[in-house]
Amino acid sequence: MTDKERQFTAIVNKHKRTVYTVCYMFSHDKDEIDDLFQEILVRMWNGFESFRGESSLNSWIWRVSLNTCLNFEKRKSREGERVGLNVDIGPADGADDDAMQISQLRERIGKLGFIDRSIILLWLENMSYDEIGAIVGMSPKNVSVKLVRIREKLKRM
Repeated sequence: MTDKERQFTAIVNKHKRTVYTVCYMFSHDKDEIDDLFQEILVRMWNGFESFRGESSLNSWIWRVSLNTCLNFEKRKSREGERVGLNVDIGPADGADDDAMQISQLRERIGKLGFIDRSIILLWLENMSYDEIGAIVGMSPKNVSVKLVRIREKLKRM
């Protein structure tokens, strides 16, 4: 294994939860989530040598993940809606109130537009407004205003 491969493997192991979280928020289908995860890793690998460190590694991973999901959403809307067979039991199928609330929140977040979904997801990951702004390309003040509006939108749903 080369030095580059070792470094990349360490980065993936450290940040795979972040990548998977983004995938999970942009798809409800297990196979799509797995495909997105793999596509993000391929894009990270292809861009790994050109990462200059101008932003934090974490911000770069979020940006690659979100951009990949955005491209996926665009591709999916061009292709039309697919109807899949899902026989898995979800986390809200039990009687657990927390699981039901998580499922409802995920469903509501899924109805938001791409930018709003990205911002709320980053906020739920306890990122600062500066970090969120750097990832989505807006000022921290705009992030703050957007978050207030997004939370209100979620309450109304």
